[in-house]
Order: sequence, then structure tokens, then C-alpha cells
Amino acid sequence: MNDIYIAGIGMTPFGRLLDRTVYDMVGEAVGLALKDAGCGTADIGSAFYGTLTNGQFQGQTAIPGPIAMRRLGIEGVPVFTVENACAAGSSAFNLATLALRAGSCDIALAVGAEKMNIPDKAKMFSAFDGGWDVSTVEQNKATLLAIGEGVVAPPGTMSERPYSVFMDVYAALCRHHMKTYGTTQRQIAAVAAKNHQHSVHNPLAQFQQAFSIEQVLASPPIAYPLTTLMCSPISDGAAAVVVCNADGLKRLNGSAGRAVRVLASVVQTGSTRRVDEPHKIAAHLAAKKAYEQAGVAPGDVDVAEVHDASAMGEILNAESLMLVPFGEGGPAAERGDFTVGGRMPINPSGGLESKGHPIGATGLGQIHELVTQLRGEAGKRQVDGARIAIQENGGGLYGIEEAVVAVNIFGRQ
Repeated sequence: MNDIYIAGIGMTPFGRLLDRTVYDMVGEAVGLALKDAGCGTADIGSAFYGTLTNGQFQGQTAIPGPIAMRRLGIEGVPVFTVENACAAGSSAFNLATLALRAGSCDIALAVGAEKMNIPDKAKMFSAFDGGWDVSTVEQNKATLLAIGEGVVAPPGTMSERPYSVFMDVYAALCRHHMKTYGTTQRQIAAVAAKNHQHSVHNPLAQFQQAFSIEQVLASPPIAYPLTTLMCSPISDGAAAVVVCNADGLKRLNGSAGRAVRVLASVVQTGSTRRVDEPHKIAAHLAAKKAYEQAGVAPGDVDVAEVHDASAMGEILNAESLMLVPFGEGGPAAERGDFTVGGRMPINPSGGLESKGHPIGATGLGQIHELVTQLRGEAGKRQVDGARIAIQENGGGLYGIEEAVVAVNIFGRQ
């Protein structure tokens, strides 16, 4: 990975963008990334387009990637559509790096986009129905919800409004962590409060309002211990990244000094394990591979963006990435360790629960933030002296964890 670089990044605001089409957002994100890299569409040797809902919501059930790229004038080159649930964008990025390493091109493009806010609310929530084995739905539910047994939800802490069943799954994971390590609801709320405070300084975030821990705890319940402000919203948005090798970087105008080095890129599926085997968690195993590939250690990391579809995700993934030991994520969050200015800043963008979660664009949005941090261009949310950054992005469910996980490590030149 020593000669793979990110030369350009682009991202739309994430949010409830009712007046924008998916192609409009893709065009903006790609245009920004190309401009940032100092290249044109003719320079792109291969493109990878991550999405989940283009078929379900816009009716483009086949070839959404080639259609989206052709509209921008990217044609006559390999274009691939990538679907890996919430890890689709990161998977597209990984494939772009592999194309460069294979020598099939010198400059590649990874794009992710989603238009999820649609008038039909029932259909909107159906986007998540395929995020596990659809032939064993009841078995999936039973297996995952059993993880949370042993912690009783207090009266009034379960929403009567419809929401995705995956919120119940996230709640079960919370309860297991609470039962196993003594994690508290307040510690989980500390993550959400911190991320909402970070998002105030991110002009591209869906939510830009600060909330205290008490306000997070007092927000409407979803599924104990999760409240509304601890969970990611339904989002629209797009993000794009221009990736190149050393030869490609030489061809780009003026981007060499701002290019960020890709030190590691790992995508892997989960594997069969027991709930009491955290050292077999997919994200943990992927992180170990990434650290080895990058030649760095967890203690070298200055800033991280991790998948936090609920605030609990940040605690779980901070532990899996070895940024804190297993079981110590909750206390670290409550101490402020994960805050910008703290010992290990995590999700300075605001995370998924504040920045937004347009599924196919989510992973590339995380990369956008980390490149911005490593360039020293993040303004009031800047992590001082950031040189090494790590990203984690998970998608779908299989067994008792994510079906697929991506971990990327980046370094400032």
C-alpha cells in the first residue's frame, strides 16, 4: 500500500435533501473530488459506485453505477456497482485500491450515494429488511435479541412508534455490554452528546445542534437503553474519493502536497463465534490485519471515524480497534477521552448519529473527514497534529455481528 494515495475528496451535505435527486448529489460529490484532485473525468481509469437503495427507491434495479458515471462523462472504462449494505462505500474504496495495486489503472474513483427520504415511509424503512439472511428472519431475531437477555428495560423506555428491527438489535448489544462490563446508559449517552457537540462545527452534518448528556437521556426512547438522540437518522447524500498510485499522482495538477497516503485497506466478512469471544469480533480481526499491513500500532492512531449507527457502536468499535481495552469504552467516553482535545478523538465529524447515515455514502463520508483532518483543514473540530487515522465501517448482520467490515488506515505524508 506504500504508493497508494487519496488525491481528492468530495461530499455533499448529508441530510433530508428532499429537493435533490441521487444523480444531482453524485454529480456534486464527484465534481468536488475531481476538482480537489486536479483531474478531469478523462483521467479516471476505473470507478466503483456503492449504493443500497437506488434499485428499491429510484427503480434503477440494475447498473446504477454505470448509469450514474455515464451521466458525468465517465465512460469507456470499467465501472462497478458495489452493494455491501452500510459498508458499500468503504468496499468501493477498497476495490479502488485493489485496482491500483493490480496495475489496471493509475487513477480510480470510489463513489457512494443514497436518496433515502421518500414519501412512502413504510417503503423507506424497508431498505433495511435485506440486511441479514432473509430466509431465516425469525431465527435471526431470536439469536440477536437473546444477546440482551438479563437486563430488563425500565417502564417507558421502549417506543410505541414503528422503527427498524435493527434498533432492537442495537439495544440488545447495548444490554449485553452493560451486563458483561458494567457499561451504563449515561456512558452511552456521553458518546451521543459528544458527537452532537462535534457536529456543530461540521457544515456538512445533518444535525448541527449541541446536546448535553441529560438532554440525550431525556430524548424520546427507541429501545432501552437507546434514545432518539443516540441513533442515526435516515439520510440523503453522496461522497466521492479519487485514489491513485505514484504514477497517477505525478499526473495530477497541484495535489501531490495535499495527498494522503493509504497505509492499509482491509475488508472481511464475519465468522462464527460465541458472544463471549470478543477477540473474534470481525472488526477486531480486520483491525489487526490493517495495523500489520500499515506497520503501525493502535497507540500510533491520532484520530478515528467509526461506525456508530447507534452511540453504542462507537464504544464497541473503539474497543475492537484496540483504541481502548475491551470493556473500557464506556468509562473512556464518560471521561471525555473520545472528544476532540481528549486522549483519543473519535468521530470528530459528529458520527453517523449527527453527521447522518446515507448508507452507500457513509464509509466515504468517514474517509472524507479523516483526509480533512490529516490535511489540517477541519477548522474548529481539528485534531491537533493528526498524522495517523483509522476508519471502521460495518454492514449488515450475520450471526451475532456485522456481515462485513472495512478498516482503513491513512497517514499524512
